[in-house]
Amino acid sequence: MAHETDIDAVLRAADRAQGPDHLEFPHGFDHRRALARVQALVERLQKGFGCRCVVDTGVQDASFHADIAVPAETTGAGERITVRLSNFGDFAVIASENPGCYLDLDEAEAEGALTPADRCTAEAAVASLGYVLIPEPALRRPYDGVTLLGEHSSPYGEATWWIRFFDYL
Repeated sequence: MAHETDIDAVLRAADRAQGPDHLEFPHGFDHRRALARVQALVERLQKGFGCRCVVDTGVQDASFHADIAVPAETTGAGERITVRLSNFGDFAVIASENPGCYLDLDEAEAEGALTPADRCTAEAAVASLGYVLIPEPALRRPYDGVTLLGEHSSPYGEATWWIRFFDYL
């Protein structure tokens, strides 16, 4: 995984490249290609965990296109593992249980919600398809990019980089 300053540069580059008018998906976003990659990732996760993953690709009005869940009963810690895939930059987030349940994967491991082996399996599957793994803490910062998203706040507070690349809009 890249250093946090590198992650900041990656997020800002993806934000600037699309300009201020592309909140849900970048210009030229190939939804069919994205779904084919989701299927390939699902196959790798299912093989790695020996299970059937739950997949949601019916996402609308969002800056992401898929959630993949590895069932809790197939993980070493007995907690679900979730992978969320952004519409931008081939970004991915891996979380124990759900995004936001733990500060990051290190905390999930320390709390016993994620085993090192399961983390390695999930991270290897994501990396094998060229996704850029983004750590959750980098996404919790206030959004100060080029889109109009920064001028709005949600009922949950100010806009963040999480909303920009991984949430409903």
